[in-house]
Amino acid sequence: MTQSTIESAQGSGVEGRTGRFGDRIFAGLSKGAGVLILVTLAGVALFLFREGYPGINVDPSEMDGSDTFIQYVGPLVFGTIFAALIALAIAAPLAIAVALFISHYAPRRVARTLGYLIDLLAAIPSVVFGIWGIRVLAPLLAQNVYPWLGDNASFIPLFSGSASTSGRTMLTAGMVLAVVILPIITAISREVFLQTPRLHEEASLALGATKWEMIRQAVIPYGRSGVISGAMLGLGRALGETMAVAIILSPSDGYFWSIITNQNSNTIASNIALKFPESSGLEVNRLIATGLVLFVITFGVNALARRVAAAGFSGADG
Repeated sequence: MTQSTIESAQGSGVEGRTGRFGDRIFAGLSKGAGVLILVTLAGVALFLFREGYPGINVDPSEMDGSDTFIQYVGPLVFGTIFAALIALAIAAPLAIAVALFISHYAPRRVARTLGYLIDLLAAIPSVVFGIWGIRVLAPLLAQNVYPWLGDNASFIPLFSGSASTSGRTMLTAGMVLAVVILPIITAISREVFLQTPRLHEEASLALGATKWEMIRQAVIPYGRSGVISGAMLGLGRALGETMAVAIILSPSDGYFWSIITNQNSNTIASNIALKFPESSGLEVNRLIATGLVLFVITFGVNALARRVAAAGFSGADG
């Protein structure tokens, strides 16, 4: 064996040991980060349960109202889910359309610029969206949209009742939430659409399909699981939104289906933000208990999104 061969073998051995050592360090840091996240999540859940349990089992006579915890939190859960679903119904189709335009229709320079602008929306604080909603969007809807809906679509339960003159409605809040979650759904959908195998697209076009037919046959089916998971993540974001809803809504206690009146079910996050500074004693425990309910709902939605994404990716690999 020549000297150069020995030196080469020794060098490769050193590099191999160094590489394996670096892999072990990276694996350890990754595992530590994952464990830290789980510990933090468990700590938050434990804190919410410990501090909120007295508010769950409290005697209604000891509170300002006579409602049990289920009666108290029920309208809040309804309002939280209702507002989030309105936002999702508005944002999801628009986000998919924008993602398809960026990935398959727009010129490269326009697509890059539009992608930056969409991503920039995610950096805007939600309180700014809330101020925009109450100062710009609400008066616009109250003057031009709500009166028309009240006169022509009142037979639909969602548009029944006296139309709001201030614009502080569930529909306004849902539209603002739609703008808040739009960047999340758009970004995920765009990346999924861009990962569509080029051979699938070319095969569809080779069979005589138009561009839109190719998108329906190849792009959308391939990215369906990613779009669904992105929509679920956006739904989780809408469920926990606080300031934008607190600024816009004019909340009332109860279940209200109409989305154009001033009577609206409050959301859990907004209720906590509005009442927590003035609460004390068991009222604080009850608010923390509602936070625990929101934690469970949001955790369930995000877990479902991960499950859908994992199932879709495994199916694509197969």
